[in-house]
Amino acid sequence: MQKGVVERFKGELAVIEIDGVTVNYPKKLLPKEVQVGDLLIIENDTISIDADGTKRLKIEIDNLADELFEE
Repeated sequence: MQKGVVERFKGELAVIEIDGVTVNYPKKLLPKEVQVGDLLIIENDTISIDADGTKRLKIEIDNLADELFEE
């Protein structure tokens, strides 16, 4: 099992960061509701969204942004 974060979409491809390396996946292989920033679980031929992991990442990013812009 691998986990990756959706960085962006390029046409019919999704750019996913897995262990610091970006990999292109056809969007048709991903869940229809996938969005940039979602944490994905990639296991064999199955790709799913880790909803709890995505929420944790968003909170972590929001906290880092808050720290960056504190006065």
